[in-house]
Amino acid sequence: MRNPSAPGAPVLRPTAAVERLKQYQPPLGGRTGLRLDFNENTAGCSPRVLARLRSLTAEDLSKYPEREPIEAAVAQWLGLEPAQVLLTNGVDEGIHLLAETFLAPGSEAVIVVPTFSMYEIYAAATGAQVVRVQAGRDFEFPLARLVESITRATRLIAIANPNNPTGTVATREALLSVADAAPQAALLIDEAYFDFFGESVADEINRRTNLFVARTFSKAYGMAGLRVGVLAGPAPLMMFLRRAASPYNVNGVALACLPEAIADQEYVSQYVTAVRHGRARLEAELRALGLRYWKSAGNFVLVRVGAAREAFVARMRQHGILVRDRNNDPGCAGCVRITVGVGEQADTLISALRAVMADLGDALEVFA
Repeated sequence: MRNPSAPGAPVLRPTAAVERLKQYQPPLGGRTGLRLDFNENTAGCSPRVLARLRSLTAEDLSKYPEREPIEAAVAQWLGLEPAQVLLTNGVDEGIHLLAETFLAPGSEAVIVVPTFSMYEIYAAATGAQVVRVQAGRDFEFPLARLVESITRATRLIAIANPNNPTGTVATREALLSVADAAPQAALLIDEAYFDFFGESVADEINRRTNLFVARTFSKAYGMAGLRVGVLAGPAPLMMFLRRAASPYNVNGVALACLPEAIADQEYVSQYVTAVRHGRARLEAELRALGLRYWKSAGNFVLVRVGAAREAFVARMRQHGILVRDRNNDPGCAGCVRITVGVGEQADTLISALRAVMADLGDALEVFA
């Protein structure tokens, strides 16, 4: 037997595509204080979800999770057929499955930047070429440039609507025109922030052969820790996504809680209303302070504070509030993203903003 440590012995290496990847490392460590950095639900999940959690038994946890019955209930809730719906381990897994199913070396994935980092990571990991289309000066949706970027090699187009980290949206007409312009490509409309926006293209799934829509229960439903999302699309293509997915991809605890989360729409509605109110208050305060921001349809607001962004983030932390530095996103130089707090959280946020503005003074980029 050949000595594996001998000179010239074969060495195990990852694929070239994975070697080139930049690791996505969210700054999760030391998150003490009011967490307005990850767009999480700041009020928590429905009491009905907590009650279901407490009712779980040892037997419940000892069984492999059965996804299909809950999937059928979710499909009915969405107005779709079970064959059109796949529950996933967060939206992230849905993106991953689309990339694995439709991309390969020599194919292309098109994304509009700035946007959610995992589109590019999962696409690039397959060896496909990632084509980045820059959003407009004020992050408006670049429909013409996006359509121009589509080629015969395009197999996946990923669009977040509302977009993260900008909060901006594309019109329904624009999104459907992209679907029509690229019939050979899977078009993913990531509606993770749908609840705060209220507009969807999911009703078009039955009329488009290449349209996929993703939703999550991490944001408005407050279940980020359970990692459960939904990917919906044409039944003939969803069949192939199921082949690529693990039969046990969503854990049994999440599956047990999901029906209760969906049933408590009153709770979701109340939280969404509170977020929209908090968002309006935050945007009004940013205007009063002279800070540049972009009107958002999500549960967050992107703000430009300028070269002093690191000091701004640090001072906000000193005041007990975490915000996210987005300076490295394309077109986001000097920007931070602030998740919207509700109720007293909004009061705390506004108070901290005023104090930090007073502390940093002329160091921040303000408009007259």
